[in-house]
Amino acid sequence: MDNRKYNGKVILFGEYSMIFGSEALVIPYYSAGGEWSSIINRPCEKGIESNRDIFKFFDYLIDDYKFRILDLRRMEMELNAGLYFDSNIPNGYGLGSSGALVAAVYDRYKLVDIEDSHKLIEFLAAMESYFHGSSSGIDPLQCYYGKPFILKDSVKILDHDFMSEDIHIFLIDTKVKSPTAPLVEKFKEMRNNDIYLKKFNDEYIPLVSNCISNLTEKKDEEFFFNLSHLSKMQTEMLGHTIPENVKDFFFYDVEKYGFQVKLCGAGGGGYLLGFCNDIEKTNDFWQNTEYKIHWVK
Repeated sequence: MDNRKYNGKVILFGEYSMIFGSEALVIPYYSAGGEWSSIINRPCEKGIESNRDIFKFFDYLIDDYKFRILDLRRMEMELNAGLYFDSNIPNGYGLGSSGALVAAVYDRYKLVDIEDSHKLIEFLAAMESYFHGSSSGIDPLQCYYGKPFILKDSVKILDHDFMSEDIHIFLIDTKVKSPTAPLVEKFKEMRNNDIYLKKFNDEYIPLVSNCISNLTEKKDEEFFFNLSHLSKMQTEMLGHTIPENVKDFFFYDVEKYGFQVKLCGAGGGGYLLGFCNDIEKTNDFWQNTEYKIHWVK
């Protein structure tokens, strides 16, 4: 049995804006992942359910000629023999649960390597569309590569220590699950408004790029300045993706609270993403709330 682990992912910057050509910065989420297993080796209800769900995914793949670069005959045989994907990546939390499965299926059954990164993204996006109705392909690409990268015109792989040691990343559990597709569709409708579109292109996307460059160039003070503006703009331009119970946190800044939060993935629930420069202060704050945090870095 192939024992490679496919980690989840965290989009640090570029959720929504990357759909329309902005940069995106994505890192692995090492605390959760999945690997291939067999009901024969590990009989369990979870395995039976996973096997059943992957069979439905197989039916989607075999029905479209473009997926014939995958060895679907072998996939069917192995599913019949009890193959399943043993994953602890939570569903509906924006951490790449479907992306990890897509990456694992592609990696295990590819008959040829797609070496061009943009063609690979397109192929993985077509695979993942089964789960979300549409997909950027970024999630499965990250789960496949397993390394941090910036995506714009091409994929730029980063070192694991690409950001300052003084900046730390954490996730806040909103305790709300939310499907991705309706949120993305509403956002696309909002962009049909000319005023909204101009502000998004002229103000929001440049802020995303500034945050990415500040973070990767280790300009911490500038990073938190731009991040604060981006977070507040998310409440204005992507307010439909932020649960009411956590919206106030977007206005908390690093000067007073030691951290700043923003969207994680499509939003609507799942996790929020936090950046801080004071771990102790951040821990003290969240311990006095009903929300649980998980440290990423």
